[in-house]
Amino acid sequence: MNNEDEFYDAVTGGRESVCVCVISSFIPSHFFHFRKSLPAPMFSRNTMSVWSILKKCIGLELSKITMPIVFNEPLSFLQRITEYMEHTYLINRACSLPDSIERMQAVAAFAVSAVASQWDRTGKPFNPLLGETYELTREEQGFRLVSEQVSHHPPVSAFHAESLVGDFVFHGSIYPKLKFWGKSVEAEPKGTITLELLKHNEAYTWSNPYCCVHNIILGKLWIEQYGTVEIVNHSTGDKCVLNFKPCGMFGKELHKVEGYIQDKSKKKHCVIYGKWTECMWSIDPQAYETHKKSEKKGDNKKHKHEEPEGADNDDADDMPEVQETVCVVPGSTLLWRIDSRPAHSATMYNFTNFAMSLNELEPGMEAMLAPTDCRFRPDIRAMENGNMDEASREKERLEEKQRAARKERSRNEEEWSTRWFQSGTNPFTGLQDWIYTGGYFNRSYQDLPDIY
Repeated sequence: MNNEDEFYDAVTGGRESVCVCVISSFIPSHFFHFRKSLPAPMFSRNTMSVWSILKKCIGLELSKITMPIVFNEPLSFLQRITEYMEHTYLINRACSLPDSIERMQAVAAFAVSAVASQWDRTGKPFNPLLGETYELTREEQGFRLVSEQVSHHPPVSAFHAESLVGDFVFHGSIYPKLKFWGKSVEAEPKGTITLELLKHNEAYTWSNPYCCVHNIILGKLWIEQYGTVEIVNHSTGDKCVLNFKPCGMFGKELHKVEGYIQDKSKKKHCVIYGKWTECMWSIDPQAYETHKKSEKKGDNKKHKHEEPEGADNDDADDMPEVQETVCVVPGSTLLWRIDSRPAHSATMYNFTNFAMSLNELEPGMEAMLAPTDCRFRPDIRAMENGNMDEASREKERLEEKQRAARKERSRNEEEWSTRWFQSGTNPFTGLQDWIYTGGYFNRSYQDLPDIY
């Protein structure tokens, strides 16, 4: 019996038997004390001009464009998608709830929280190398995760996370398309995210909203997320529709999220509202509509004699002033509130506490991790340590090594084989997906590619 079989067999034996095999297979529990800072502050981007690189790329897909390393942040995209797990307690809450509508509320809050770390994160994560992996085990949060870069062109990252006590499985494959539109870069969400609540025999699927970074050329960088996110419970037919609102001409809708949950008969059970940068609330639909009507009447009286201001036609798309924090409707229930960031976050790529720890490499971890783990990437490590020249040299070396390996496979007529995931069909959506094949946590890492 291997370690992964032991994990699943132990689930029925109670929490203690699970923890025995978990601790023997993963990073020791003394790593609960995670670092709260990076080794060095970020390098200033003020002296860099990206226009010379991007002026010929308007309307094009940017995955093949090499950007100066100063516009990166010291994380791989595999680590960036691991930030979905920061608020795992919301999944655990969903697992504990007896009512499907209440579970959907928790899942919806998790879906919003999973993209909350994007707030002010204007640095670009490093493109993962083909075959690159990342793992994270958090015993205090009750999950383990493994991810792999399964394709280079197009770039596709696959991940699989699971509860340490057998409550849930969370998985997906992400291949965002980046486009440059003159003054902004837009990330189009590609790929399906799936959350399975095993004890309830439920599966939820959704895709992330669009993300746009403004003022790439001139002005202060700022981020907005927009688009419709539909979360479907494939077992009950319940659906949550969330509208991530674009900021609009006067910025009144900046960061706002509003939606509803309906059952399979399309009866609306609750309205969900808030901001993806702050918090999410739930309330009865009728109470929400009554409040909105009274609010609208008040606004009409307030602005009856006011002239609307015209939009400035500046070279930069200035970030609108945030008009207000979330106005909580009486009778609402709080679903989620964002954690505060560390005081020094602005000098460290606007990382959250969770993000600060993702590239941490403590003594003893080297023997546990796969040699393809992105904690071993020398370019990311050099950047995190503040050595930008070394980081740039290493990034170029790794990219050239990857190109040489691809040419060698082509000469030998060899196909690249993924190690931990395989292309298949998502059983709930019927769409193409990358499915975890198991075996990673057996710690058998023979014949892995030398990518660093």
